[in-house]
Amino acid sequence: MSPENDPLLQPFQLKHLRLKNRLMITSHEPAYPEDGMPKAKYRAYHVERAKAGIALTMTAGSAAVSRDSPPVFNNILAYKDEVVPWMRELTDACHEHGAAVMIQITHLGRRTSWSKADWLPVVSPSHERETSHRAFPKKMEDWDIARIIQDYADAAERMQAAGVDGLELEAYGHLLDQFWSPATNALDAPYGGALENRVRFTLEVIAAIRKRVGPDFIVGVRGVADEVRPGGLTAEEGAGIARYLARSGMVDFLNIIRGHIDTDAGLTDVIPVQGMASAPHLEFAGGLRAHVDIPIFHAAKIQDVNTARFAIASGKLDMVGMTRAHMADPHIVRKIMQGREDTIRPCVGGNFCLDRIYAGGEAYCIHNPATGRELTMPHTLQKADVVRKVVVVGAGPAGLEAARVASERGHRVVVLEAAPQPGGQIRLTAQSPRRREMHSIIDWRMARCEEQGVEFRFNTLAEADTVLALEPDVVIVATGGLPHTEVLQSGNDLVVSAWDILSGDAKPGRKVLLFDDAGDHAALQAAEVIAQSGSHLEIMTPDRSFAPEVMAMNLVPYLRSLQKRDVVFTVTFRLTSVRREGEGLLATVGSDYGGVSQIRSVDQVVVNHGTRPLDELYFALKPLSSNRGAVDYDALIAGLPQPLLRGKLQPEPALPAPTDAAGLHDAACAKVPADAPEGFMLFRIGDAVSARNTHAAIYDALRLVKDL
Repeated sequence: MSPENDPLLQPFQLKHLRLKNRLMITSHEPAYPEDGMPKAKYRAYHVERAKAGIALTMTAGSAAVSRDSPPVFNNILAYKDEVVPWMRELTDACHEHGAAVMIQITHLGRRTSWSKADWLPVVSPSHERETSHRAFPKKMEDWDIARIIQDYADAAERMQAAGVDGLELEAYGHLLDQFWSPATNALDAPYGGALENRVRFTLEVIAAIRKRVGPDFIVGVRGVADEVRPGGLTAEEGAGIARYLARSGMVDFLNIIRGHIDTDAGLTDVIPVQGMASAPHLEFAGGLRAHVDIPIFHAAKIQDVNTARFAIASGKLDMVGMTRAHMADPHIVRKIMQGREDTIRPCVGGNFCLDRIYAGGEAYCIHNPATGRELTMPHTLQKADVVRKVVVVGAGPAGLEAARVASERGHRVVVLEAAPQPGGQIRLTAQSPRRREMHSIIDWRMARCEEQGVEFRFNTLAEADTVLALEPDVVIVATGGLPHTEVLQSGNDLVVSAWDILSGDAKPGRKVLLFDDAGDHAALQAAEVIAQSGSHLEIMTPDRSFAPEVMAMNLVPYLRSLQKRDVVFTVTFRLTSVRREGEGLLATVGSDYGGVSQIRSVDQVVVNHGTRPLDELYFALKPLSSNRGAVDYDALIAGLPQPLLRGKLQPEPALPAPTDAAGLHDAACAKVPADAPEGFMLFRIGDAVSARNTHAAIYDALRLVKDL
């Protein structure tokens, strides 16, 4: 489809603001602020997407307007005057590339904690506690309402002073929606009871904002139109609120949400993860057009261009959000314009981004480690000054990322892989229907490597001689790891691993104990296989919380599946030993808290305890390498080349290839700096170093290889 005819590339007029296409990044908080301010890291993140052609980028999710709305994770503090110059820098930088900038502001109401920041009471229109954040709120008084309306107006004035193109009020799960919903509003009239009373607070907030910013400044609402829960806001009431907002004449667009976010399960239905339906609320959002005559925006797992295009072409939406998709690939718009949609790095719905912020970390994409690290990590790669011969051992996510980056830098790359196909642990994890989208992590990298002419040698068990025969300048060992199950005092030979269950090498028993000491996806995937076979299953962990590495939103589909079956969940107990008893097994169980010894009678014990590195090849090559496998961590962290690669190599085509194995290098390449030993440089990455996760493996590869 030509750009001229592509619905996604048509401009949209929002009041006085001309948006150059129909793609937007909806408001979200990647938790990049520093001291509550959107400084260099935050700015670089948005500017990268602006440079690539996004029409509208929404910052914050959400910026706090009041001191008694302390962020639970790292949000922008819109109640501070010092936010103005920082937001202006961000806005000006995005404007230079033709992108509009808006910000979402909010009062969290009960969706926070009284033990944050200034230790002020949490407020809400009722005393009902939110499950996720656990605070029992103070029921709001008249003076609370008055001061918070003032805080909204103050924050809006600050944002207008910062030069943003508009702002959005957050009204799902936060204070405005807490007024809307009968489940959370126990006030009497004029703010409680009938729908017109419950929407009154929102209208008074908007009126106060309009008084400050005037009629021309763009103001929208991202609000829920159906909470989909007993006693909550209904679709009929949601349509009614949309009509109130539209008819007020003060609201310029509606950004539609469906669902509730007060529980992990509710949040996951609003923002679906992998294995869940794509664009589940698109039809609902588009249906609001029948009730209002103002623009409709929407985003919820619209992770591919075709779905986004349909949303616009069908007239359901005026602007379509591809927010997590732009974390995976910030250059979506540019690639659409260039006719290169097939090269877009796909969002796989892994939700590493959101789960991390809800666990108190920063948002990072599971397979684009440059996102959020724009100050040190590149999204596009420059050609190297000197072409090197790079040998990568292992075609899992780490190895393929190393091959992709090295080849795009212009190096000659050979990948050795023992298996007949690429993928490593990804191929195993993607056997589960819920995680099938993980295949795209491998498929995308294979496609990029093939474009660059990377040579793959499958069914090749690499030994030191195999590698040395290729005369490499750089060797990257990405051989991954194998399950480690020898964690018991006795009976290690009687257990199987979670991988054994997933691969089918071990069939589920009838009565199974799964001991999970790693807390990752492998245990839960194995648990699903076992439970679906009809077995009785006990999942045991010594941790005080369940599956901590899977994190909140990814845990939801697993629990929905497992809780329906014959599964028992046991926390804070540790499997210590297993012995055979007749045709079955007796498992001894203790506790790190002491004083407990129990026996379980089962016929199968599954242990999930991470992996141990496959590092024999690395240690065989280490004494032959110029750097002895060492990594300069200071350079790595700073995003700089490893020291032995900083000196520019000079081509010496007449130099004969050395015959000493310790000095092998490509004869067409040059020598390393004079103060460095000759020979290939050796590195290992991913689980070949230690058991971590997919993001860590890919990040290892990018930050090491980008400067080769």
